[in-house]
Amino acid sequence: MKRTSFFILIVLTCLFMITGCSSTSSTTTSKGTEAEYVLRLGHLQTETHPYHKGALKFKELVEKESKGRMRIDIFPSSQLGNGRDQIEGAQIGSIHFHIGSVAPVTNFAPKFNVLNLPYLFESREHAFKVLDGEIGEELGGDLDNRGLMSLGFMENGWRHMTNNVRPIKTAQDAAKMKIRVQESPPYISFVKSLKSTPVPVPFGELYTALEQHVVDGQENPLAQIYLNKFNEVQKYLTLSAHNYDAAVFIMSKTTYDTLPKDLQKVISKASKEAIQYERMVALEDEKKLLEELRNSDIQIEENPDLDSFREAVKPVYKEFEGSIGKELLKKIESLK
Repeated sequence: MKRTSFFILIVLTCLFMITGCSSTSSTTTSKGTEAEYVLRLGHLQTETHPYHKGALKFKELVEKESKGRMRIDIFPSSQLGNGRDQIEGAQIGSIHFHIGSVAPVTNFAPKFNVLNLPYLFESREHAFKVLDGEIGEELGGDLDNRGLMSLGFMENGWRHMTNNVRPIKTAQDAAKMKIRVQESPPYISFVKSLKSTPVPVPFGELYTALEQHVVDGQENPLAQIYLNKFNEVQKYLTLSAHNYDAAVFIMSKTTYDTLPKDLQKVISKASKEAIQYERMVALEDEKKLLEELRNSDIQIEENPDLDSFREAVKPVYKEFEGSIGKELLKKIESLK
């Protein structure tokens, strides 16, 4: 673990030891009632992002259904550290919930790598069949013996490419660039399959890396591109939709096990409702944000040759089918 990550964990652990999961001080919900349990939820995005809106819905439902016995405090914009920091915090119970991309989760549960493969899902409906069914449960089960549990999958959205070099119409146009990626083997291999150089950069440093030309481009959903103003430091956007980025809603298993069974049921029910709400918001926001980007200075390729991309990324599947499993890939394919 890096020194910064270790320092953050020490601070959070100390905070947890001081305040605990259950608070005896005057801790109140949004309605002013005293709460028995004060739980922290972290994510990396802004307060205008669908993650935050989903988190607020979850908070509303939990506090209402628990009749004020639980309070959810939300920490957006990486206040509790990066994705890996927050997941490690959930393992030890210093953070109680985390909403985030799949990539950091693969450091703890490698099976999740399947969701990072390019062009895995044909549509949102296909993704939901996979994530909300047996396969989603199987993936979530991979977290159980790591002090974590999956409450389901929210939505980060379809990931698209931006850059400062040239318009990208075909996969061949994406060659010979430095592209920022998450620290995830499938994303790294995806960029390599386009004959470009993958450069891992923490999300919080990405705007500066683009502005200073440390990297030529990046790939993210429209919400991240617009809300983090990447369009101000990028010339070209390609709607490559190369990955449907599910957002894993994680809870600390240690924390869950300390809750009374009636409050565990509140968490389970509220998380399911919040997930559906967040997905609806994410879809509505995506439509609005695309229009906003059309009215900005960034040049958009709205109809790229996706067949050329699908052909280019075939080696990625060959690379990972052994570790992920051909049977799992066949199951996902069958749900189209």
